[in-house]
Amino acid sequence: MASDATRRRLTAIERLLILGAVVCLCWCGFVVVRAWRFQSRAIPVASSTPAPSAPSTQVEAPVETPAGPSALPIGEPMGRIEVPRLHVSAAVANGDDDGTLMVAIGHLPDTPFPLEAGNSALAGHRDTFFRQLRNIRVGDDMRVTTPYGDFTYQVSRTLIVTPEDLSVLEPTADPTLTLITCYPFSYVGHAPKRFIVQAVRVPAF
Repeated sequence: MASDATRRRLTAIERLLILGAVVCLCWCGFVVVRAWRFQSRAIPVASSTPAPSAPSTQVEAPVETPAGPSALPIGEPMGRIEVPRLHVSAAVANGDDDGTLMVAIGHLPDTPFPLEAGNSALAGHRDTFFRQLRNIRVGDDMRVTTPYGDFTYQVSRTLIVTPEDLSVLEPTADPTLTLITCYPFSYVGHAPKRFIVQAVRVPAF
């Protein structure tokens, strides 16, 4: 039979494991609630039909132009991305830091906004908002909604690269949307590669 000292050690280990499990569950709950609250925030979007206005002799105020990526605070919501076939719909925030990616899909600040010309890049975790990207297909439609307009894209290619391969972020002649997540999708721990989806802007339906 086990000695009293052994039983005490086993009891202490058991209690520590239970405490660790409780702490992990509380942390997971906190992360889930925080992400849900962020995703539930109302993000102003552009109206597809401008409201009619009565004729006026007054001089109209200048139209406000969107701030560039460097002017939008990190973590600030900037729109929403949808992939209808995959039932993906998630808020997009400016920034690719851990705090931003914990609650939203992050826009890489060094790349243009979707409303601007060039290659706009969005990053997301493979086990949360970008989980369904494993089922993406060439030809799938994507939509990015922002306060300055809605933009439709069509997937042109997917590829797998190493984290050091930054060629997918190079500027493009055509308006492009690049999605980045870790790969393999089922990998446990820090995944060694990156899964890339690139799409070109197309006229809205």
